[in-house]
Amino acid sequence: QVQLVESGGGLVQAGGSLRLSCVASGSIFSLNTMGWYRQAPGKQRELVATITSIGSTNYADSVKGRFTISRDNAKNTAYLQMNSLKPEDTAVYYCKLSQVPQSYWGQGTQVTVSS
Repeated sequence: QVQLVESGGGLVQAGGSLRLSCVASGSIFSLNTMGWYRQAPGKQRELVATITSIGSTNYADSVKGRFTISRDNAKNTAYLQMNSLKPEDTAVYYCKLSQVPQSYWGQGTQVTVSS
């Protein structure tokens, strides 16, 4: 089993920044992908960014140039630096860890961007 705990969400004004953290614990394999997803009220959960254990990254078009995903393998932690936040970034942000043969989700952290 793997447990994921997110932190760093909160309320911020448009144009501001937040940094989310996701700490993984349990049976973590050396090859895995960690990612951030978000779900706004009334909308489906969507991909924000992913990063593999060797550092390859992928971003949703809506966050490219504003968000940066990173990870510290020694700490089993992934980060999401969010800059130039917009009201449309308001959502619950979820951390996901994918490793064969299973994926795991955290409980989510709320990010609210006021205009």
